Amino acid sequence: MSAIQVPDAPVVLSTASVYPEKTPVAFEIAAQLGYDGVEVMVTSEPVSQDVDMLRRLSDYHQVPITAVHAPCLIFTQRVWGRDGWGKLMRSKEMAEAVGAGTIVVHPPFRWQRDYAKDFDTGIERMSEETDVAFAVENMYPVRMADKEVVPYSPGWNPLERDYSDMTLDLSHTAMSGSDAMDMAKQMGDRLTHLHLADGLGGQNLDEHLIPGRGSQPCAELLEHLATSGYARQLVLEVNTRKSSDREARQLELAEALAFTRLHFAGPRGDPSGGGDDRRERILMRRRPAQSPPRVFTVASDGTVIL
Repeated sequence: MSAIQVPDAPVVLSTASVYPEKTPVAFEIAAQLGYDGVEVMVTSEPVSQDVDMLRRLSDYHQVPITAVHAPCLIFTQRVWGRDGWGKLMRSKEMAEAVGAGTIVVHPPFRWQRDYAKDFDTGIERMSEETDVAFAVENMYPVRMADKEVVPYSPGWNPLERDYSDMTLDLSHTAMSGSDAMDMAKQMGDRLTHLHLADGLGGQNLDEHLIPGRGSQPCAELLEHLATSGYARQLVLEVNTRKSSDREARQLELAEALAFTRLHFAGPRGDPSGGGDDRRERILMRRRPAQSPPRVFTVASDGTVIL
């Protein structure tokens, strides 16, 4: 058995991962499966906007809210008004109220001209006014016929800007055809937040597959981050909308959690790790008080034994 190191980074479930079920279900499943926290995606669903209700859910299930995803998607354009800065202010107030450490932000759409014009300086200014990190997320261009259109301004790639905090989304790297490993390395200490998902790219489909089901280097990136001592958030933002029922959804989210805990580990000392062909990685992580620790044993053929 090889000695491994597992940094103390929480593995978090995005409320978007239980869609079309509602925000309370995300807290319930996160507690049942042993996730370390929840990222709340603010949508038109009333509970996702209600600080008091979110606190009650967090307290009842003993699952902290570690991040807030600001309502900056196409389908949330009317949530909390149309003003981009107003949305971010409300997101900051929510994050501070629930104890979240990160706000996930998308770059403005091109038609949000006033918001886009001062976005870089505005994000910097807001970051200086709070301990909550505004982590700008990598997006992607859209392909129309034989043309590539960028719907974001000042751009879809945060590496082209000077943001202090960034979110790396691996479904989005699949969409943009980016090298996820290279992006993570270029972000360095500015990589504040990881949206772990997978994708195959192409056909303008932002798939958010369970890690390991697409073409993205999810396992490789997790091991790189573990070896680098990454201690920020690992957020499963995956698509389970085709799950037939609650049980099927839970199984998919259990698979995503097991994948993350398995691969978020790096060699301690000798990076070659030495040689047992049936290497076992036993990863024990903190759990809510009511849930016993889970042990994941992985054989050489990749089988995960829960």
